[in-house]
Amino acid sequence: MSQKKVFVGMSGGVDSSLAAALLQEQGYDVTGVFMKNWTRDLPGFTCGWEDDFKDAKAVAVQLGIPFRVFDFETEYRQQVVDYMLSAYQQGLTPNPDIMCNQEIKFKLFLNTATEMGAELIATGHYARAINGKLLTARDKTKDQSYFLYRISSQALKRTLFPLGEMHKSEVRKEAARRNLRTAQKPDSQGICFVGEVGIKQFLLSELGEQPKGKIIDQQGKIIGEHDGAIYYTIGQRHGLNVGGGLPYYVVRKDMAKNEVYVSSELTDPGLWSSELELVEPWWINDRPKNGIGYSVKCRYRSDSIPCQVLIDQEGVKLKLDNALRAASSGQSAVIYRDEEVIGGGIINRCA
Repeated sequence: MSQKKVFVGMSGGVDSSLAAALLQEQGYDVTGVFMKNWTRDLPGFTCGWEDDFKDAKAVAVQLGIPFRVFDFETEYRQQVVDYMLSAYQQGLTPNPDIMCNQEIKFKLFLNTATEMGAELIATGHYARAINGKLLTARDKTKDQSYFLYRISSQALKRTLFPLGEMHKSEVRKEAARRNLRTAQKPDSQGICFVGEVGIKQFLLSELGEQPKGKIIDQQGKIIGEHDGAIYYTIGQRHGLNVGGGLPYYVVRKDMAKNEVYVSSELTDPGLWSSELELVEPWWINDRPKNGIGYSVKCRYRSDSIPCQVLIDQEGVKLKLDNALRAASSGQSAVIYRDEEVIGGGIINRCA
């Protein structure tokens, strides 16, 4: 029986609730922590943080474990929300969940918990941490290692992922067997910190109305008007409102001219990439070696693509074995070696 003191991030969902229960049963000295990151309502949408807080606290009471609230709202605004808004204004497609994990959950939360006597932290993520290495979860349909690639090896050595070996169906079943309050609670959707509100509504609320501009097709013809170039991402089909009967796909944006370029051709070169240039590279342990085969994912739900990693004085490039559809600057490219996450970087250029 381990008596190590572990602080568990409890979000009010079924995953983190069961994570806390499992660690308690394994003999850990468990404290539940609710991270208060975002509490502001948006026009027409109510932030659900209070309900999540009540659910997390109720589960902690049910388990008979101490419960704390860490108020990270100021830091979250500065390091996650402002980062995301700035990226969209530059025409990029950022991932706030990745930044949240890097700066808040596995840095600020870890440091704060350590200052309060914790030896370890834990979350309900579907992933595995073994000897400072990050591995994919057993349930590949729920694997969240993509969002965790910017965690340090030192943080991983002090992190537990109790659900890493489980399937989602097992998690709900085990939560129900323990009669946890959150056993049947639906998984959260939408932006990580706002919930059900969509990204366009959030950007509109934070940045206001955007200048309208031209939508231009592959022949250079103006075929419509957009309501803000920041709202569009490469490969997007819906929401263009250009008419004409043909499906159009966003292939490029010019933020300086405030123009969105589209094509009706699925084979348009603007939709496909065989080489990615990365900035802000992050390696969990050793950086990848040139000439050795890896695979890369550029979206959470996408399939991984075999690739070669080329690192020199000019930076990091990925040569893809198969062309990738709709890669976009600002997205994260996460590099895998079998089940291990090596690291990755932010896509700066696609070719």
